[in-house]
Amino acid sequence: MVLRIVNQYEGGVLFGFGKFLGVWEPGLHIQIPIYHTLVKVDTRIKTVDIPKQEVMTKDNVPANVNAVIYFKVIDPAKAILNVNNFAYATAKYGQAALRNVAGGVTLDELLSERQSIAEKLREIVDVATDPWGITVTAIELQDIELPENLKRTMAKQAEAEREKRAVIINSEGEMIAAENIAEAAQRLHNAPGALHLRTLRSANDLSSDKSNTNVYAIPIEFLRAVERIGDLLDDIRKEKKGKRSSK
Repeated sequence: MVLRIVNQYEGGVLFGFGKFLGVWEPGLHIQIPIYHTLVKVDTRIKTVDIPKQEVMTKDNVPANVNAVIYFKVIDPAKAILNVNNFAYATAKYGQAALRNVAGGVTLDELLSERQSIAEKLREIVDVATDPWGITVTAIELQDIELPENLKRTMAKQAEAEREKRAVIINSEGEMIAAENIAEAAQRLHNAPGALHLRTLRSANDLSSDKSNTNVYAIPIEFLRAVERIGDLLDDIRKEKKGKRSSK
């Protein structure tokens, strides 16, 4: 008799003369030499890499994609009896599924919806590996590499989009500023003496500036008086002209 220990994170698949007898739970067990054969299976979460490979998206754009699969054995007997090297088989199936899933989406979807694509890929691989006693806990897309010419094109497109947004924001700012200036001018026009106070304030601001420039402020009433005098002179000239033509 031989004492064998199955650790907490293991499942012991027991054979008797090559025939499956059952699965030993964690703990101390007695193994009969020659008759018993014990195969221990690690039931902790494992990771396998899907090597970088070129995939063709739905819109015929080549991209190099790699991923990583997180899985664990939930049935040690199936993992030993139904598949040879379950970790290798899981990685290969994930590699084939990645090509199929990437071929069903566009490049924009592949870049912007990585999480949903990875979840879809996980479901496909999980269903396929279920008969092997394996559950796939997660699949993560790592690197998505694009051809250099496509990278340059996308960079130019992004730059053009940024410039477009900048022009739109600038024009919107100018429109708001113009509306505010028009509203301020209207209020100054409707408030008696407001424009004169504004002129005095501007003069005060200029006087605090240390420079040799002389600024002379002319009251707005004086300009209006000059404007009225000019209108009166125009009326007089028109009247005289009308009298001459009547003669």
